[in-house]
Amino acid sequence: MNDTNLPLSGISVVEFSHMVMGPVVGLMLADLGADVVKIEPLGGDKTRRLRGSGAGYFSMYNRNKRSLCLDLKSDQGKAIARSLALKADVLLENFRPGAMDKLGFDYESLSADNPGLIYCSARGFLAGPYEHRTALDEVTQMMGGLAYMTGPPGRPLRAGASVIDVTGGMFGAIGVLAALQQRQATGKGQQVTSALFETTAFLVGQHMAQKAVTGQAAQPMPVRVSAWAVYDVFKCKGDDQVFVGVVSDGQWQTFTRHFGLDDLADDPELKENSNRVGKRDVILPRVQARFMEMDKQELMNELDQCGVPFAPIGKPEDLFDDPHLNASGGLLDLDLPDGGVTKLPALPVQLGQERLGVRLPVPHPGADGRSVLEGLGYSADDIQSLVEAGVAELS
Repeated sequence: MNDTNLPLSGISVVEFSHMVMGPVVGLMLADLGADVVKIEPLGGDKTRRLRGSGAGYFSMYNRNKRSLCLDLKSDQGKAIARSLALKADVLLENFRPGAMDKLGFDYESLSADNPGLIYCSARGFLAGPYEHRTALDEVTQMMGGLAYMTGPPGRPLRAGASVIDVTGGMFGAIGVLAALQQRQATGKGQQVTSALFETTAFLVGQHMAQKAVTGQAAQPMPVRVSAWAVYDVFKCKGDDQVFVGVVSDGQWQTFTRHFGLDDLADDPELKENSNRVGKRDVILPRVQARFMEMDKQELMNELDQCGVPFAPIGKPEDLFDDPHLNASGGLLDLDLPDGGVTKLPALPVQLGQERLGVRLPVPHPGADGRSVLEGLGYSADDIQSLVEAGVAELS
């Protein structure tokens, strides 16, 4: 898709963020075509240097952005950042409450000079008794019930990805898009805030609704009462595993006939799912025994033929070679700052018949400092003076 045809082409964004939640907001806007300038401290965002489970954060969430490294403790550095904010359509930040105020970059002072500014803050909590707290993805998973629902009883377990950071960033991006649309009518910007805790509450809302509807509290997923009779991980030959879900009465008939379980298909007491759930102890051993007659590929071929939902038990690294993702533009070729090359997931949307791609690689710290400063009217000599004074850093 041509850059000028992207939905957010012409929208300028200045991003003050680190870790995951804030950069996710910027990534989504950048992939959609916005010009996102990421303000980093001298030496670059510390997220770049994380190891262990954080080693992939920067590479995953910072493509299609330009990097400018500034000393925001200096008056000149603040002046440059403020100039960018006053020209921007959107400002993103995910620092502690009050941090941007201390820099003089609060919404009130910036919007006084840039009334069209949309100011997006990614927070731990929205307004209320907890808003002063510092939060993390794991903190809100624990307090919001997601970890309780994920692990077995007595063993709360955070989800295996930064799901709250990422979905919290998604809600921030949705808020920005809504504010941009509203600005079309009013000409005015506004503050947008998304938060980890409220995101967690939204994600477990289905379990809250279950309690409201049934009067019974939801049980952790490992010991839950399934809504369907066949909705489990099954073994097959070679000790491989495949998840299978039969989620309608029509699928039940198709599934049992296809796999030669005609007596189950003909049993009048098993025609409806509500009855089948109560007879899982009869149904599951039969299904398991049938699956053990096939290896994984044979089983998946049969499930694919009969149209029943199924999935092999994959690992994240398996996705590098996934034929569907590779054929459909679901993986993007990326040059990394360390010189490496990889493939990482695209935004999971398709516009028309096209996927959103890579316009800019993950930037080196300060890689775009010169072009950003020139765009603000700084001459080559001015830029050199800023570098020599330790206000800006170029790579």
